[in-house]
Amino acid sequence: MRESGKVTGFILKELENFIKPGLSTADVDRFVDSTIRKHGMIPTFKGYGGFPASACVSINEEVVHGIPDKKRILKEGDIVSVDVGSTYKGYVSDAARTYPVGQVSETASKLMKATKDSFFAGLEFCKVGYRLSDISHAIQVKAESEGFSVIRDFVGHGVGQQMHEDPQIPNYGKPGRGPRLARGMVFAIEPMICEGTYDVRTLSNDWTVVTLDGKLSAHYENTVVITEGEPELLTLGE
Repeated sequence: MRESGKVTGFILKELENFIKPGLSTADVDRFVDSTIRKHGMIPTFKGYGGFPASACVSINEEVVHGIPDKKRILKEGDIVSVDVGSTYKGYVSDAARTYPVGQVSETASKLMKATKDSFFAGLEFCKVGYRLSDISHAIQVKAESEGFSVIRDFVGHGVGQQMHEDPQIPNYGKPGRGPRLARGMVFAIEPMICEGTYDVRTLSNDWTVVTLDGKLSAHYENTVVITEGEPELLTLGE
């Protein structure tokens, strides 16, 4: 998982310079797919539940599961979330980032920062002895303190030999609930934060999830290992 995580993190770091106005979301997917395969790994998302691509590429009000398309062109001022999974020797890493496309609005910048900051607020509780919902609660408190909403319908999860394993990890809720964290647990912690209401709907392609009010959404995710001390981030790419 460490080896897989290095590649997933590397891709997300490289996308900071790759993403620009004029690219299609299919261009982003091709970059992700070729880089994963170049490192001798398998794109986890390709064919997962029938998903047709190696990356989820979601623009603006799209929360998750955007299907790459050569006709979807990134424009100045957009924000784009890219979710990537790599599988190496049967083990999965899963991570996501939201990127600005050129110059973006103050609201978009604030939303992206709040989403990342809410992840790191949750990370403070990724330690032996805390309960699972302590992570969830910290994410919600941070996001809402910045004036944003937390998506309810989609959650973080365990990750290992499968992309989605137990337990589910909501990005909201009361603290002090769920199992106690123990050394060796591995989670995909992934705040999905939105500008307006947290209500969502799924488009007719049966994959892409959008905010009901059409306002912006951002996504920040890493694969995190619980250790005896500080948590280990496998997909930071920094």
